[in-house]
Amino acid sequence: MLLGKRWASFLIFMLIFSTFYSQIASSKSDPYAAKKKRMSQKVRQMFYHAYDNYMTYAFPHDELKPLTKSFTNSLSELGNLKLERLPQEYNGSALTLIESLSSLVILGNNTEFEKGVLWLSENLTFDVDARINLFECNIRVLGGLVSAHILATDSTNRLTKGTYCNQLLVLAEELGRRFLPAFDTPTGLPYAWINLKHGVMENEITETSTSGCGSLILEMGALSRLTGDPRFESAALRALRKLWSMRSSLNLMGTTLDVETGEWIEFSSGIGAGVDSFYEYLVKAHILFGRDEFWRMFQPAYTAVQKYFRHGPWYHEADMRTGRATYWQLTSLQAFWPGLQVLVGDITAANSSHREFFYVWQKFGVIPERYLLDHQMLHPTEKYYPLRPELAESTFYLYQATKDPWYLQVGESIVDSINLHTRVEGGFASIRDVTTMELEDHQHSFFLAETCKYLYLLFDDSFLVNRNYVFTTEGHPLPILSSWHERLPEAYIPSNWTSVKSEECRKRASAMSQRICPASPNCRHDHEQLESVCHIPDTRADYRCLTDDDCGVDSMSCRRRSCSVAGYCGLWLS
Repeated sequence: MLLGKRWASFLIFMLIFSTFYSQIASSKSDPYAAKKKRMSQKVRQMFYHAYDNYMTYAFPHDELKPLTKSFTNSLSELGNLKLERLPQEYNGSALTLIESLSSLVILGNNTEFEKGVLWLSENLTFDVDARINLFECNIRVLGGLVSAHILATDSTNRLTKGTYCNQLLVLAEELGRRFLPAFDTPTGLPYAWINLKHGVMENEITETSTSGCGSLILEMGALSRLTGDPRFESAALRALRKLWSMRSSLNLMGTTLDVETGEWIEFSSGIGAGVDSFYEYLVKAHILFGRDEFWRMFQPAYTAVQKYFRHGPWYHEADMRTGRATYWQLTSLQAFWPGLQVLVGDITAANSSHREFFYVWQKFGVIPERYLLDHQMLHPTEKYYPLRPELAESTFYLYQATKDPWYLQVGESIVDSINLHTRVEGGFASIRDVTTMELEDHQHSFFLAETCKYLYLLFDDSFLVNRNYVFTTEGHPLPILSSWHERLPEAYIPSNWTSVKSEECRKRASAMSQRICPASPNCRHDHEQLESVCHIPDTRADYRCLTDDDCGVDSMSCRRRSCSVAGYCGLWLS
């Protein structure tokens, strides 16, 4: 009996010791593990405070009004989607639930994910007389359904066996079919608005944005891959090709255009509202579908942005025809740009801009919607902060690329600011005026789809281990699958290839191929210096030149090379 007690005591001691030892080992391997755990729990609490209040006071309507603990059917602007088993007068679409599904998976809540999937499967329909905005409905609803379907059918067996039979994919396919009449234009560019039951309405407006017709390829392309119906991807691709053909001689785009005439309406543009996701989807479509055509669009477009829009760490707007600056302003949507630069390997440029965005965040406590750089003042009417995710998104990408703990501090500051200024009893409220922190009664669905998601992934990226995803502009993950690639990506720029060798693997790599996924790859190449997407080779292989025009852009520093008096290209100018 005594021996048994001693043996039990020994086992308890070994259990405690092994737990203690594992904690020590964990802290040595990652000295910030405790902080990450604490902050991930804090973000988890933020998500559920927003989600639970939505489910209590607003579900199954679109979005929560946290100050009055009521709801808004915000899709009245995008279109009123209907639920089959609710009264005819109801016009909600459970938008926030659709947007939250992938976030629930990332937080590990498969039970709530299954409940949401099955509820939508039984209740949501698109057979309704409703005018919707094609772009918004595509990124929020179609993207949310496609992503959730993929997560419901992957190898992790998240759902109870036999409960899911592709219901979300059926809904997504139905929605995609209702999108198609919008593309029936002389140019192939889609109308911005379409009625889900009747198609394009008589006298429908013909104006749309560059993002509106150039940011459809991820969701509609994925839908074609999943259903085997090529019409969705073909429509989005035709529109994208037409849009690219409308670029100026400087490889710049405008902001708004006419879908029937194919003429530009607004010639000034930048990297913010109306254009932002156009650039984002070019590079992400190349990653997702392995198609070099997207890269051949993105590379000159990106170079043009760096040449004509960039001013130090900032990006102003310019006329697409002349490249001359038009508006010197920062918009909160621009904060996505450093994250995109991480994907293509321009880490230095990404860090430079990100730090300026964070400086503005620290100055006001959040990022205002618009800040006038030339006057160093807030825009008089756009002083609000609607819980946008872009700075958190770029912070997540930069930490994944660099593992610099400074970005963890940035994330902590963002979390603390949001909790301090926007958390209320009924959820999280938007800020109407950043100078007074006056609140507005609106909790946007993207707060759960993106803001909380990227902040959580910053501190806990376990969802991404051994998995590769592209996140849509609404934060919905789509897996990178070789079966979706027409062929594996080739060298984007032949001179950009760097040979990477190790005992574990041997392959060819470039900045692009090493930066496309935030997940840590099985084969790590932490010490290799890889060339950037900004690289433009010199005209001659021997580096000889007559003028600066014969010289390209340096592959490592992204600096413009110039022609010396002796007739050789190099980094001669400071």
